Amino acid sequence: MPDTALETLLRRDRAIVAASLAILAAIAWAYIIWLAATMNMDGMAMSDPEAGAGMDMDPAMDMGSMEMEGGSGAAPLGALLGLSPHPWSAVEAGVTLAMWAVMMVGMMLPSATPMILLYARVGRQSRNEGKPFAATGFFAGGYLLAWAAFALAATLGQWLMEGTLLTPALASASRVFSGIVLVIAGLYQWTPLKDACLRQCQTPFVFLQTHGTFRRDPAGAVGLGLRHGLYCIGCCWALMALLFVGGIMNVLWIAAIAIFVFAEKMIPAGRLLSRAAGTLLIAVGLWQLVAAVA
Repeated sequence: MPDTALETLLRRDRAIVAASLAILAAIAWAYIIWLAATMNMDGMAMSDPEAGAGMDMDPAMDMGSMEMEGGSGAAPLGALLGLSPHPWSAVEAGVTLAMWAVMMVGMMLPSATPMILLYARVGRQSRNEGKPFAATGFFAGGYLLAWAAFALAATLGQWLMEGTLLTPALASASRVFSGIVLVIAGLYQWTPLKDACLRQCQTPFVFLQTHGTFRRDPAGAVGLGLRHGLYCIGCCWALMALLFVGGIMNVLWIAAIAIFVFAEKMIPAGRLLSRAAGTLLIAVGLWQLVAAVA
């Protein structure tokens, strides 16, 4: 008997999942590029005397700029405590959180695709045997939920550093700060915790052997995806911290980190790549610290 359209569609579920992930990642990158271009245009407009004529500067931002340029005057208490010199509105906080969440989707979804496609393949086999798993979206949703939590932590970090340790372009404003972040990220690349988390991300079957097979109930599938996402955070959080050095909205810097994360997880010599990068980060970080005190 000829296959129905639904049966034909179900046999192509992995292709559908792969296409969906690609579209989602493309949308995320399009948003990142648009947002970076918008910020660059705003910065150019503010720096143009004619375009900026008659525009009022944010007093808090102006104060932060004067302090970073070495201007005289006492620093505000918020700056002394390492806090943002001006409070965020709910809209600002929401937009920043959305920016980080979308950035994490764009950066991490490609490297998570093999695990998600494995879920789709095993799920199809189980469905053919009459024991279906929860839909692939539940597992992928759990994975992205972990990175949404990381985005929340990154948003808080940006709020704490904005106007003090970060420039208006959202890059490091201090060589000391850059050096410390680079050295910490480099050292972490050599730690056993990095090894353990990277191993779970590199080999989906190792992850499944450690934490059991895929779940049949939606809550279990979300929980398993969340756990896999936490391992990826354990693997990559120090690399993501480098965004505060090179620029949170520096598209080339974002792309470079995303490509490295993907290579680290995909190629067989990913562990050697991690340690080589760690050594380089430590060297550059120490150079930044020496230059800061010279």
